Amino acid sequence: MPTSPTSPEPREGQPAATTDHLAWRQHIPALASAAAGIRQASDAWDAVSDSFCDLDGWPIDEKGYADGKVKRDAEAWKHVEIFLDHGPEVLAGVRAAAGGTDYLDGPISEDLRRLRGIDTTLERAGQIRHEWDQVLALMDASLPGSRELYASQALEIRNSEGWHHADELSFQGSALARAADYLANQMDPDQPSQTERAQVTLARSTSGNRGIPPTSPPAPPASNPTAPRRSR
Repeated sequence: MPTSPTSPEPREGQPAATTDHLAWRQHIPALASAAAGIRQASDAWDAVSDSFCDLDGWPIDEKGYADGKVKRDAEAWKHVEIFLDHGPEVLAGVRAAAGGTDYLDGPISEDLRRLRGIDTTLERAGQIRHEWDQVLALMDASLPGSRELYASQALEIRNSEGWHHADELSFQGSALARAADYLANQMDPDQPSQTERAQVTLARSTSGNRGIPPTSPPAPPASNPTAPRRSR
């Protein structure tokens, strides 16, 4: 299994499998935080989107509605980038570490089933990133000095195209982070849950403005979603 370019070099005499395990494990907190970040962006938009619409759901403040979606899509895409950078390595680690019982009736069996479509999600999101990177490169070449006039609109379109995949990753990515965390800790049970630590850090950052630190770490997330996802 390939290791991350930033992964530590194997120590002399250290088994390769242990090194690989440590390499993909270090990305689990980033994926957990990214999935939570996408959900936060979606929830923040859902909390205000109705205020821009009439009783039938049609926008009455079209500019406010459009600006809100642009903000949501931009925030979500930042987290998609994290999945594109680290998700494939963690996914490969999970599939290498998971055994038959994990898929059949283990604590992460439901999460493992949710990963069936994540390859397609990552692939298509990666295609969007690649295509728009090429567009921006062409802008640099053909519109010297004028890139800023067009780049913002180009990025809005990219983020809008990527929203569907971001929404999928808020679901599939959470399952990947939970499964990875469980398997990593099964292999190294003395280590604390890195996903839980990432969630505690995220909770502290969102409550920092109120100056009230969380009183205790949150309970590990349930394997089943507590509420249906909503997307506009």
